[in-house]
Amino acid sequence: MNDALEIDRGAIVFGSSDVPIADLVPPPPPPPPPLRVGGEIGPPQRVTDVAPVYPPIARAAHVEGIVILEAVIGEDDGARDVRVLRSRPLLDAAAIDAVRQWRFTPTLLNGRPVPVVMTVTVAFKLR
Repeated sequence: MNDALEIDRGAIVFGSSDVPIADLVPPPPPPPPPLRVGGEIGPPQRVTDVAPVYPPIARAAHVEGIVILEAVIGEDDGARDVRVLRSRPLLDAAAIDAVRQWRFTPTLLNGRPVPVVMTVTVAFKLR
């Protein structure tokens, strides 16, 4: 079949039949970006808390402090795209590992779960 307009069994066919149907269907729209917590968008509530494991090197060096992270809390209740906003170099990885294991209630917008961006603080204190 060529690229000309042809009539095939009573149907009008445009273009070449060599083009797969999948190439003719537009891709689905990208998912909406995560919303930032604030205003009418309330923060999700943590339902599963996993304490960070204090790194032995940080314990030996008597390093304490707060690591502030930003995370996307997805519709599936988990944290993803976790990044450090305020660092304590020996403690950052432990804070990220812990937050990725936390579980949250979903944030609802018009009755549907939506991903949100929120700030998370992880404190490390030697005992």
